[in-house]
Parts: sequence; structure tokens; C-alpha cells
Amino acid sequence: METILLKTPTTSGTIRVGTDVIDARLHVLTAGQKNFVVTDSNVYALYQDWFARYFNGAEIFVLPAGEENKNFQSLYAILEKMSAVGLHRNSRLFAVGGGVVGDIGGLAAALYMRGISCVQIPTTLLAQVDSSVGGKTAVDLGGVKNIVGAFYQPCEVLIDPAFLRTLPPREIKCGVGEIVKYAALNGKIFDILEENTDKLTDLAFLTELIVACVQHKANVVQADEKESGERRSLNVGHTTGHAIELSSGLSHGESVLYGMLFETRMAIGAGVCESAYGQRLLALVEKAIAIAPNTDVDFSQIDKDAEKARSDKKNLDDGKIKMAVAKDKNEWTMFALGFEEYRTALLQAVK
Repeated sequence: METILLKTPTTSGTIRVGTDVIDARLHVLTAGQKNFVVTDSNVYALYQDWFARYFNGAEIFVLPAGEENKNFQSLYAILEKMSAVGLHRNSRLFAVGGGVVGDIGGLAAALYMRGISCVQIPTTLLAQVDSSVGGKTAVDLGGVKNIVGAFYQPCEVLIDPAFLRTLPPREIKCGVGEIVKYAALNGKIFDILEENTDKLTDLAFLTELIVACVQHKANVVQADEKESGERRSLNVGHTTGHAIELSSGLSHGESVLYGMLFETRMAIGAGVCESAYGQRLLALVEKAIAIAPNTDVDFSQIDKDAEKARSDKKNLDDGKIKMAVAKDKNEWTMFALGFEEYRTALLQAVK
């Protein structure tokens, strides 16, 4: 078991990674209080016996799977059930699932009685390397991703790579998308990926990278919990990626890969990203996309996706589109373009 401590000005938590974390920690974390579990229909169908073993007697809220269900209606239903079963301030919420479950479950924990204890148990590669760590919780509103939420750190994150065995190739690809993002920010991860592009679907190899990605994110969050500076780096590929996700129906990780592809091309063209390094990064992105190619993806209307980028949370009221991009190995910057410049550059990057 690998243990990573995450201390912020608001709280401290522990991230544990390993195939023994569930047996080692769940009986401790579920003892002594009333527990409430949020999961989704896909995870519950796969792991009913697991839930019966570890959460016998706990209320289990099963959210319909899919990003479209990360909304106020679902959040209200969760909070209503939490109240109906009589949770108190010493109760604990367990979010068991991928990024959607972690986001909405964490937000429910943050809101109920102004905050109850939360444990994240991520079951997808994307959630294990990224979204379960750092305390970002949210729901979508008005076609904008994660626009309503809170920073709320879980007391523990239990990352068991055994969950990855049930993931289809496209879910592995989603997680690799976030791993490539960390490669764009961390030279050591970049070198490991570049030297092992034939292992991008090897679960043993990916398990090794989970710890490296989580440690990088923990370091960033400790330095900048509320995303006023360094934490903005974790949005590499996300401005255009979120716009693509909302318009195309592609998953978050796949959309981030395309976001990195197009934004890196834009940054190279503008002289913001060092060309030789940028081409190496693009090669990694393209290798990840090839894990499970999207044969039906169509970017002929990418200028419509550009409209979605106007609502990105990184933007200010100056009318510019803000993108976090890699400059060179271990270097990143915020890259800003006026909207028309952004749309023109995006159209060029897709060609």
C-alpha cells in the first residue's frame, strides 16, 4: 500500500493506493457512525456482492450512469434521501464510482449539514489518477460543466487498482487521457510514457503511474487548493476539451485528449509551446487516442464547440479564452486568445 498525505489550509486527508486498501481500511472507516453510499447503475450492477460485503446495512443511492445525470435534480434526490434516512453531522458519505459519482457525491457531502465526512473510492482509471483527489466537487448547469460546486476535501481516498479489470478499452483510454495531461506537466511521467507507449493498456504499468500522477496532483493542491495559481496547470487540454465534451457526447477523458491535441497545436503555432517538445507531446496524445479510435467523431462543426469555451471557468470578463498549455518539459503557462482568434486557431488546429 502506498500512502500519500494531502494537507491544505482547510483540512488534511490521506490517499491510499493498493490492492489491499479496501480490506485494510473500509472496516475502520465504516465503524462508529451511520454511513451513506453514492454509486451509479453501472458500478452497482458489477459489484453488488462487493457492496453487500462492505456496506451491509448502509443506505445505497444508485444514480443512473452518465454525465447527463450530474445535475441539480440528481443532487436534490441524493440530499433528500440523506435527510430521509436520518444522517447526522457525524455520518459519513462514501462515493464509489467514476468522476460523475465522485463529483456529485462529494458535493452532497459538502452541502449536507454544511459538511459531513466523505470518503472517495474511485473505480475508473480517470477517477483514480485525477478526479478523486483534490476536493473538487460539482454538478453541471445550463450546458456548462462543473459550474456549480465547492472545494471539499475527502478525509480519505481509497484507490484499488483491482477495479480497473472490469473497464472496457474506452474507459482505459479516458484515464490515459488524464495521465498524458500529467506527462505534459511532469517530465518524469513524460519520459516513462514516451518509453512505454506499447503498454498504454497494460494494467500493471498503469497502476505504477497512478501513484506518480496522484503524488503530482497532491503536491499541486497543497500549494494551491482553491486554484488561484499553480492548480490551474491541471486544466491542460480542458478548455477545449470541456467544449468538445458538451457538444459531442464523448467522455471526459477522450475530450481532454482532443483538447490537448488542438490546444498544443495552437500553442505551437503561436510560439507558446517549444516546437520539438510539442511534437513529442502530440505523439503521446495520438498514441492515447489510438487505444480505442473514435471512428464516428466529427469535428467539421468545431466552431460551434468554440462557443462552449466562452463559459469556461478559467475565463475572466475580458472576453478572452484561457487555456493551460505546456511550454516545454516541466513548464506550463496560461495561453489567452480573443474569442475570434481562438475560433480561427481552433479551426486551423483541426485540419
